[in-house]
Parts: sequence; structure tokens; C-alpha cells
Amino acid sequence: MTNPWDGFIPEETLDLYRRAGFAKELQPGRKPALLVIDTQYATTGEHPMPIMDAIAYHPLNCGEFAWKAIPHIVRIIAAFREHGLPVIYPHMAGRPYSGNHARIPKVARNPRHYEFVKDLAPQEGDILLPKTSPSAFFGTPLIQYLHVLQVDTLFMVGNTTSGCIRASVADGASYDYKVIVPHEGCYDRAPICHAVNLFDIASKYAAVVSTTEAVSMLKSIVDAQQPAAAAS
Repeated sequence: MTNPWDGFIPEETLDLYRRAGFAKELQPGRKPALLVIDTQYATTGEHPMPIMDAIAYHPLNCGEFAWKAIPHIVRIIAAFREHGLPVIYPHMAGRPYSGNHARIPKVARNPRHYEFVKDLAPQEGDILLPKTSPSAFFGTPLIQYLHVLQVDTLFMVGNTTSGCIRASVADGASYDYKVIVPHEGCYDRAPICHAVNLFDIASKYAAVVSTTEAVSMLKSIVDAQQPAAAAS
């Protein structure tokens, strides 16, 4: 099996983590939800372009790396909707980050930048969750939604692997949710940031899987509910 961090993490580091007992197996629960994080034009641009051109559109734009992830995000969203499972959109609201000491670039507000990418746009019944900090949990009612929906497992896709994905994964794990990260559905502005953060996420907080594995995992969760539903 190949991992997205292959070629980035030295073998001695991999061995160290294995010996220490990191990356224990994680089995999903029974009530999954999908977080589609910051899939807005500020982070993708309006068409694929090399990263150095992309940041001229917006400093948060991940360019070609975002557009490689978009078909995978489309597939995962479709799988959740097919099974009638919750799809939640934590997204940048107005200004992406609050606070005077954040080291994130800030630019003049352009409403177009905060629109959802057309192929990933929310549909009726999805939950929209504006946020002003990297984590989908910080300062938002996400926990309340998850409690009402009786969610125990979170799948997370979107932007960026090293930023809002990682922050949301860490908070999700801290709240004792089982977290699944389909790595092809996440994107970052630099391959090394994407790879190294996925390695750390997989070692400590979440299961990092392919899109195909995520869709198969989701089907298994749904199928496991069928006998109980039929018996009732």
C-alpha cells in the first residue's frame, strides 16, 4: 500500500513511529457525517493554474493542487448524499481569520472569493457553518449539530491539509470523534506540507485513506445498519 507521505518521511522516522506504537487501527462508528471545509474560490481559483500564478488570484489559492482534489471531493459528497447522510460545510466567513496576531495573509474582501466552487456547492438540506478560525469547531455550533445528529464519525475533505483540515482533525479527535481523512480530497499549496501533515494526522489523530477506501468504508457503515433496520 502506498501512502501520500511516501518519499517525504525518512525510513528511520517511520520506524521510530512504528516502534512507539503510533497509527493504531481506527474503525469507523455507526453515524458518519462529512465536513467539506473551505471549498471556496479563494482557495481554488476559478480554473486550474500553477501555484505561483494562483497566488496572484488570492494568497490562499492552492491552484492546481486544489483542482486535482476537486473530483475526489465531488465523489465523496455524492456518496454521502446517496446514503442520505449529513454533509456540513464549514467555510470562511467574510474575513477568513480573526485576531490581530494571525500570520495568515489578508486581502481586500471580494465576495466572489467566498463563493463555493460550483461543482462542490451545497444543496438543500446541507448544513452551512461560517467560521472565522482554522478549526471547524472553534467558535461555531458544530458540536451542537453533531450531537443532534448523533454523529460519532467525521470524514473531512477540503482546504488546507496543513491548516484548516489539520486543526479540525485535531479538535475532532479531542472531542473523541472517530476521524477519517480521504487524502485525495484534501489540498494544500505545497506537496511537502500536504504529505507531512497527513503523516502526522495518520500517526496521531485519524485514519488517512484513499477516496476509493473512503467510499467503500461509507458503504460498509450503511450496509451494517440494514439488518438492524429490517429487524425493527
